[in-house]
Amino acid sequence: MATGDRAELFQLLDITGEDARECADLLAATPGPGVQQALEALQARLGTFPSDSVISNGPTESEWITALLRFAPLVHSYHLGLAITPEVSAASLADVGLQLRINRRVHGRFGLDTWAWLTLHMAGNLFRLGRLQFHLVRRQSPEAEDGQERSWVLGVHIPEAGALAPAAVDASFRDAKLFFAGHFPDKPIATATCESWMLDPYLANHLPESNIASFARRFTLDRCTDAPTDAVYFTFRHRGLEGLDALPRETSLQRLVLERIDDGGTWQLGHGHLSL
Repeated sequence: MATGDRAELFQLLDITGEDARECADLLAATPGPGVQQALEALQARLGTFPSDSVISNGPTESEWITALLRFAPLVHSYHLGLAITPEVSAASLADVGLQLRINRRVHGRFGLDTWAWLTLHMAGNLFRLGRLQFHLVRRQSPEAEDGQERSWVLGVHIPEAGALAPAAVDASFRDAKLFFAGHFPDKPIATATCESWMLDPYLANHLPESNIASFARRFTLDRCTDAPTDAVYFTFRHRGLEGLDALPRETSLQRLVLERIDDGGTWQLGHGHLSL
């Protein structure tokens, strides 16, 4: 890939600094079998509206990074072919650069331990619209027989981007309704779903005035499942439950996350839905 093409790609994906230099080295190398296998897996999913990430049974983390970099321009072209604006496409694909920066904060090195999450973006059905990300997927209706009846739903994701101000969240949902009705009119959506530690009722009960609690109250909670490490990872970008004593307790959220674990509690993943 030529230098100018790399610069354009890194701008699209918001890859900067040392991460850009490392990515340039990966792109300068001839793709091996692992990269080709990863590219084939991404190609097979483009435009198919998958709900799950790719499960790797061969390529390494480095090979997946290379494949994601090489495949991103195809996704951008796919977006433009749907009359999606370059700005929305770039905002959606910029999660690649963000995840590289997060990896450096978590592990202190170049890498992408969240590569599987980014395979959702590369299928072309996950978009950043303002504060939130929306993932368009098919869902089997409970009453359907033999897979004949299907509905469409939006999975809501919360990228790292500061506060969850209610006005910004309102704007994202308004934008999403217009965006998907305009670009995917044959896939009508009435429901959005969210699976997040932020929907754990414990959080809203203890920080009822917080933006997170306000966000959680938008959803009808369907169920909760144990997710012992999610709150720690997304609050501190710290993997696992070891070394928690070294983590800061400067904010009310930081203190709440750690004190619940100190008291023997387990953070949960809330599964909720709302009507659009």
